[in-house]
Amino acid sequence: MGGSTTVAAATAPALEVRRESGQREVFCGLTSIVWLHRRMPDAFFLVVGSRTCAHLIQSAAGVMIFAEPRFGTAILGERDLAGLADANEELDRLVADLLQRRPEIRTLFLVGSCPSEVIKLDLAKAAERLNTRLAGQVRVLNYTGSGIETTFTQGEDQALLAMVPLMPRAPAAPAAEGAAPAAAQELLIVGTLADAVEDRLISLFGRMGIERVRSLPPRHSRDLPAIGAGTRVLLAQPFLSATARALTALGAQLISAPYPLGVEGSAAWMAAAAAAFGLDDARVAAVLDPLVERGRRAVAPHREILEGKRLFLLPDSQLELSLARFLQRECGMELVEVGTPYLDRALLESELALLPAGTPLTEGQHVENQLDRVRAARPDLVVCGLGLANPLEAEGIATKWSIELVFSPIHGCDQAGDLAELFSRPLRRRNLLRFS
Repeated sequence: MGGSTTVAAATAPALEVRRESGQREVFCGLTSIVWLHRRMPDAFFLVVGSRTCAHLIQSAAGVMIFAEPRFGTAILGERDLAGLADANEELDRLVADLLQRRPEIRTLFLVGSCPSEVIKLDLAKAAERLNTRLAGQVRVLNYTGSGIETTFTQGEDQALLAMVPLMPRAPAAPAAEGAAPAAAQELLIVGTLADAVEDRLISLFGRMGIERVRSLPPRHSRDLPAIGAGTRVLLAQPFLSATARALTALGAQLISAPYPLGVEGSAAWMAAAAAAFGLDDARVAAVLDPLVERGRRAVAPHREILEGKRLFLLPDSQLELSLARFLQRECGMELVEVGTPYLDRALLESELALLPAGTPLTEGQHVENQLDRVRAARPDLVVCGLGLANPLEAEGIATKWSIELVFSPIHGCDQAGDLAELFSRPLRRRNLLRFS
């Protein structure tokens, strides 16, 4: 497949971005169900797609045969795809059977796929019809997980976007006599985190002085946080562009910060929240300084392996800029090229400012061209999708699966050592194999 390449200036004056289009090698957004269904135990994700969709989700989740998953696939058959059957009638029947068997479901997500989009199956209307029929029993939402023009982390963005219209509006805080009501101040962490990591971060924010902290997605699908002028949004993931814009359109204020990957990014992320709430600097430092010290000690042994090694990040997860910043600044790696599927400068301005001048950045993908550059550069480590990892390993180039970074608890200062280990491990393994 052909493609084109152009060069444009990035937000940071010293950086340029190569834009590429052409053949892509990424997972589809259905993959995000694997971490979303763990986050909200009372939700169910019903993919309307093909047998290929079903195999993808089950393989990605590693579901055991005796497990009771909170996702499934309404498989579109040949008669559906040919327009010879009423797919809506079949979908209604499947939903009724599912809810009869799983009455604990409180929110049902109808997830579009490439096949359902190709036949123009209107899942928004299907959700509206089912909401009317199932009022008081279950709430039905819909979003697309299609991989036609997206990358896999955008599935979470679309799922959260579907929840935003249902978020209640925050009431104004009680005002002093004669004063206008003020908006209640609350911090909203947006993006899926491991429960233990989130608990730790909320505890730290509480020690700093931020007492009202909520999350999107919530741990119970119906427990949606209120949104209003007093809401300060702190993104935990850089791939939530549509959700961030929807929240700010409802009056929330977006906090600009690096993302909580590594010691530096995590400390800056928390400090940005503290500044938005006007907290006392000494109190904030008393919380952050010990975290930073422990985090740096945890990263140190991995830096010994990573320092001076050359790194190439292919576009896949949209975490690439944050990872590049961490690996270059805290682990001493040299950035050969940093690719990302999409570059939302409004959300990544703080990350761009921390990358070294002259860093080669690529937005989009022409996979053959990028692989040519990988082979020419022969980096020590390539971060890429599963589809490219094995061929590169066969050519003697060490790789790290980018999708593993979405499933792993890597956010926060306490996890910085674990994050560094994910990159030092393949290099350490290669060294062991070389001398075995």
